[in-house]
Amino acid sequence: MSPQPDGQRIVSAFFPDLAMDRWRRITAQQRSLPGDDVPVVLSEQGTHGPVIYALSAEARRRGIVEGTRVVDVQAIHLDLHVERSDAEGDRKLLDRVAIWARRWCPWTVRDGMDGVTMDITGAAHLFGGEARMLRDMGARFKMQGLSARLAVAPTRGAAQMLARHGGGGVICGPDDLAVAVAPLPVAALRINADTVRLLQRLGLKTLGALMEVPRVALMRRFDRVAEEFNPLVLLDRALGRTADPLNAPEDAVRWLARVRLAEPVIDPVPHLDALAADLCRQMAKAELGARRLRLTIYRVDGEWRSREVALASASREAAHLVRLMAGKLEGIDPGFGFDLLTLEALRVEPLALHQDHLDGARDAGKDVAALLDRLTAKLGPEKVTWSAWCQSHVPERVEGRMATLAGAPEAVIEVARERPLRLLEPTEEIVVLYAVPEGPPARFRWRRVSYLTARYEGPERVSPEWWRDRPGTRLRDYYKVEVGDGRRFWIYREGILGDGRGGDPRWFVQGIFA
Repeated sequence: MSPQPDGQRIVSAFFPDLAMDRWRRITAQQRSLPGDDVPVVLSEQGTHGPVIYALSAEARRRGIVEGTRVVDVQAIHLDLHVERSDAEGDRKLLDRVAIWARRWCPWTVRDGMDGVTMDITGAAHLFGGEARMLRDMGARFKMQGLSARLAVAPTRGAAQMLARHGGGGVICGPDDLAVAVAPLPVAALRINADTVRLLQRLGLKTLGALMEVPRVALMRRFDRVAEEFNPLVLLDRALGRTADPLNAPEDAVRWLARVRLAEPVIDPVPHLDALAADLCRQMAKAELGARRLRLTIYRVDGEWRSREVALASASREAAHLVRLMAGKLEGIDPGFGFDLLTLEALRVEPLALHQDHLDGARDAGKDVAALLDRLTAKLGPEKVTWSAWCQSHVPERVEGRMATLAGAPEAVIEVARERPLRLLEPTEEIVVLYAVPEGPPARFRWRRVSYLTARYEGPERVSPEWWRDRPGTRLRDYYKVEVGDGRRFWIYREGILGDGRGGDPRWFVQGIFA
């Protein structure tokens, strides 16, 4: 938690066009952008269809606003260019920007979905003062393709309001705080729309008007409003009357080992032992194990190449990691040589320190995990799979396949009725020579061989899954049928007479019992 000493200084960086700036930067690498005279909007799914999430300068000039339905805007502006938004990508970008902003100060945090807040207390003099620091921030954000509005104030709330509603570039001192925020609208408090309408009906349109009202009257009206939407609480925080600490997340820990070489080399394999040993020592101190590794070589021509490998279970055995990574380096292009290698654990999991068996016995579970790792590294993740069970009463949907590295196998689903050991995929249609009314076939032909039913059990009715199957899918009646030579088949009739979903019922063999 950031301290709040006297003379605290907070910078708020507001990115009004973050989503559009990111879209333009990504799209420009793939295709040509629309002209400046074309209104461009990004849409997200709303309650009654797509709504506008972000818009370009031309769209804003034409009076288009966020939250409007796309179809309504298209009816007015026929040249409207619509693209899908990526809110999750925008959020991840802001998280990275917040960490990157620690070049100016150690306390930074993402501010909603459109800004970054920084505690620059005691750091401005390193950049020649607050004015020069703001210019440096604006220039560097612009180099990253982001248009930013910046403001400095003694409190976080005041800095946020001045950056968003004060035009940006404002440097507010402690003595000028109340005067600086007084002309701002009450919406600058970031309260909900209902509270804004209530204050405006009361004639309180600016923060200055709100500050002049006796607090007792306002406290009676907003005593039941939550703190995050209470205008009095938010105003007190903005004016520094109550504490509003900046809770900055810790820096992300990177588990990384590197080797710098005096001269360029071609083969990375001889250096893997040292890299893996160093990385495992780091993880052992934190009692962690690697689940995904990435080896990167940095070539002398400025290019880099990388290889990744995943593990079935967390491990920090250097020899095992080296074997896995060595098998992935075939075909890697070293160019004219490389002089830097890094081995990074992209994903780690807790792995407590443990003592080996005193009798020297091996852990069978570790041997299986090591085998899965080596098979996956050699054959590919799609080739090494195990069963994945699904909740479904349709037999062929109960069992699926999943990559062994995607997760641990689940417990087998308990089935109330006996199921055959072998299921046919796909099912095979049979020719019914004679059928018992409302029962199984008394005689049928399968694979050019005729069978006579000796005994049977059933039916077991399986209805279509209406949330998944197409309309018109017919129900099934399953029978366990034993023929004269003792073999048992799992047969079902698809549909019944008069169900209105097709012609005569069809018969299929789906399984064979032991």
